[in-house]
Amino acid sequence: MDVKVIGLASDHAGYPLKQFVKQYLAEKGYEFKDYGTYSEDSCDYSDFGHALARGIEAGEVYPGIAICGSGEGINMTLNKHQSIRAGLCWIPEIAHLIRQHNNANVLVMPGRFIDEAMAAKIMDEFFASRHQARIDKIPVA
Repeated sequence: MDVKVIGLASDHAGYPLKQFVKQYLAEKGYEFKDYGTYSEDSCDYSDFGHALARGIEAGEVYPGIAICGSGEGINMTLNKHQSIRAGLCWIPEIAHLIRQHNNANVLVMPGRFIDEAMAAKIMDEFFASRHQARIDKIPVA
């Protein structure tokens, strides 16, 4: 995967796992930019999902990792952006498939439903997989 600076986003429920993600990325030698949130204080996932999507669209970061409690809300928010292909993953096999078959540019994880060991396996798979042909057919004029 052509990794630039990895964009990160979470809400309060995803914040603890995002802190682990930062540690994981640093240990792997990846640079990252955190679009928030910056604490476990209650907040809205959409604010940070949109910020991450705009960062990818502007070319500031690629790819992205987003986390909220279930993963669903931030995933829906990200996918409102035409150039974003976010995929929700709770096991490594899905991370492989969203890269290989959908060329996802944002990995979304459910912060309340996976532990750090699983998150590491999911990220390993996400960064190791890629496919482009099908993605060229997704945009609508």
